[in-house]
Amino acid sequence: MTSILNRAFTLYRKPTAYDGVSRCISTIQKPNYAFAFDIDGVLIKGKRRIPEATRALKLLNGENNHNRNIPFVLLTNGGGVTEEEKARQISELVGVKIDPKQVVLSHSPMQNLAIKYNDKRVLIVGGKGRNCYDVAKKYGFKEAVTPHDIMHWNSSSWPHSTPTSDLSMLTSNTPLEFSNLPIHAVMVFHDTYDWGRDLQIMLDALCSQDGIMGTRKFDYTIQDVPLYWSNNDLIWSTDFPAPRLGQGAFKIALDSLYKTLTGNELKSTSFGKPHGATYQFAEQVLESIQPQSTQRNRRVYAVGDNPAADIQGANGYGWTSVLVRTGVFTGKGNSPDFPADIVCENVEEAVESIIAQEEKHH
Repeated sequence: MTSILNRAFTLYRKPTAYDGVSRCISTIQKPNYAFAFDIDGVLIKGKRRIPEATRALKLLNGENNHNRNIPFVLLTNGGGVTEEEKARQISELVGVKIDPKQVVLSHSPMQNLAIKYNDKRVLIVGGKGRNCYDVAKKYGFKEAVTPHDIMHWNSSSWPHSTPTSDLSMLTSNTPLEFSNLPIHAVMVFHDTYDWGRDLQIMLDALCSQDGIMGTRKFDYTIQDVPLYWSNNDLIWSTDFPAPRLGQGAFKIALDSLYKTLTGNELKSTSFGKPHGATYQFAEQVLESIQPQSTQRNRRVYAVGDNPAADIQGANGYGWTSVLVRTGVFTGKGNSPDFPADIVCENVEEAVESIIAQEEKHH
């Protein structure tokens, strides 16, 4: 591992201490490296903290032999809540204060779409209750609606269940009439809690004429309702011994059904890892946390457990990829499909080794 680490580092002048998430006004050069951590499988598993996570984050917050604070973000394909709520959850689990500005969820980059769709009716799919609707509204999607709204408009839209009696789940005080209110786009913010219902309602929107629910278009060679995914993770790590199906599995199901029904490929845009838009957004977040004092590119170490998402994405974007064996990946050696630059047993080993290598040049 040492030889791999040595190749990943270059020399630079001694940095100053960084004060956490606030901007440092010192004229002395700041650390020119940072970390981006996946959450599930790296810091936590389900509702449990991975033991080494607390120590790893404390190392970055100054509790290291060099007394330096190193900037970091949590870059995850998870979501379904606001960045503030996720920061609170992780802080509580790992026992280290996380600022919401340090959290990049799978749907965080999708807030940039609100410029285009701020006054358009967007179907928001996924998550528990109306959490994702609340996130969408916070991002600026003024006309967001959910599958719950469709069910209350017409309960036979998914005949295998009944609409919830909890009126707080609805996004409007007055019933919406979807027979004349078109859906302009479909956005999956998080894993769906009801595959059958959401597959059906999404297909209704995507196959409709001019976005009107209950209609069917005449020409399926034209897709006029855009579709967006917050991530394409096929599997992810939880408390269960084997990985669980993620949003990527749901995407495969929808793509297959659309092709079977229409004879055409379903087009969509994806965010989250391994897609470049997410890494670009994360770099903007790191710059807001600690602006670079030089023109040299900041070295970012991306620590993850999922080779197909974390490692493939970091390699493709030009970050240094670090694979740990505490989540999806548990094999010996490196990933054969998406090999990482560095492989470690856990996140503490990764952080400790990288800080030692970076700081020894000062």
